[in-house]
Amino acid sequence: CLKDEQPFYICYNAYYILMIYFLGGFFHMDIIVVGCGKVGFTIVEQLSNEGHNIVAIDERPECIDKVKEELDVMGIVGNGVSYQVLMEAGIATTDLLISVTGSDEQNLLCCLIAKKTGKCQTIARVRNPVYSKEIEFFKNEFGLAMIINPEYATADEISRIFQFPSAIKIDPFAGGKVEMLHFRITKNSRLNGEQVNSIRTHINKNILIAAVDRNDHIIIPNGDFTFQENDTVSIIGKRREAVDFFKKCGLITNPIKSAMIAGGGKISYYLARNLLRAGVNVTIIEIDQKRCEELAELLPKATIICGDATDQCVLEQEGLLKTQGFAVLTGLDEENILVTLYARNNSDAKIITKINRINFTSVINELHLDCVVNPRIIMADHIIRYVRSSKKSDESNVENLYKMKEGKAEALEFIIKERSAITDIPLKELQIKDNILICSIYRNGEIIIPSGQDTIQVGDSVVIIVANKRISNIREILRS
Repeated sequence: CLKDEQPFYICYNAYYILMIYFLGGFFHMDIIVVGCGKVGFTIVEQLSNEGHNIVAIDERPECIDKVKEELDVMGIVGNGVSYQVLMEAGIATTDLLISVTGSDEQNLLCCLIAKKTGKCQTIARVRNPVYSKEIEFFKNEFGLAMIINPEYATADEISRIFQFPSAIKIDPFAGGKVEMLHFRITKNSRLNGEQVNSIRTHINKNILIAAVDRNDHIIIPNGDFTFQENDTVSIIGKRREAVDFFKKCGLITNPIKSAMIAGGGKISYYLARNLLRAGVNVTIIEIDQKRCEELAELLPKATIICGDATDQCVLEQEGLLKTQGFAVLTGLDEENILVTLYARNNSDAKIITKINRINFTSVINELHLDCVVNPRIIMADHIIRYVRSSKKSDESNVENLYKMKEGKAEALEFIIKERSAITDIPLKELQIKDNILICSIYRNGEIIIPSGQDTIQVGDSVVIIVANKRISNIREILRS
């Protein structure tokens, strides 16, 4: 029961909440995800955490039961290519359909039916290398918003790291003209015990220390912050400035010239192709004879060894002790971890390890593996980037998005399209929320590491770090 004075009070507060909802940047989409295997589950989980309304479709009841129980989303048991199933899932009013079943052809057909049935955007997973040269044709003819290939995206990320071996991750912005490089501080590092102000003064003033991951917490450091052993540091700037920074810190900056790959799957194929184009000598160790023959035909310039990559004798005979880069990409996480630990103790190579499971992150972190890639997370991040950029705004668009430390922080790139409350005002005068840092401004071919006197202008590409919150519009960096 309501007292006489309560209805007005409640209406007023409801109005206030709605205003926060619409002005505060909340943006929810109705999304259908077809295929709820490991990749589909990760995508549903990530999008659900973003606050979107999800309907999952899969022919396997156990997959739908798991999604419904663990993620609290709607689920339908059925074939995502079926018109009736899609109608039951609400395709007529859905904003986005994502098809990530195990079949490329089924994914494309599902997106085509969804496009003809509703007015939604569509994303398909297409993994087969046979289709790699036909991606643009599929996008245009099927009207797809995006085609995602997690194996290719993972290989691309590994290739970037092999070009800059001292980094454990490299995130490109502004079409690759600006980069965020992540690296770990060792006991003997010149940075161990140094303050941020000292680094910018004595090492490189054109590099910005954007964030530090310490004991699973993301810190946006001030000038008095002191680095410690095992900190993971994120810097941002031009590649040549990063090279200068790493050289002065005594870190390796030259790209690798030789690489060994354990496992001969799709990621290995794409990675070897990228490395061979860059002039790197590549050796692939694969246990399956038939797959070795396929790889030998696809990659005639690579050395293909039919053998067990978990056998230390095979690794040593094929040059593990001399190789500069080692990518451990077999189909089993356990094997990848064991091979990595062995290689770390017996080789100076830059080691990159593929891990598919994300359930044991804390255990994996304790192993202090050099560099870990997860195709499922990489794919989910691509999709979240698209979804976040789909928010229609006259002022700014999310151009790029990279999650840091399991989503505890994000690095975002915005393109400024119109004047707003954040443009043409010195940064020191903006009321910016806590745990947000404006990292760089790209303008007319120049990169600006911003000071308090700099301003954001229309046409700029702006990179920011956001910790412990999510934003879709650059206005949301300001206090209310």
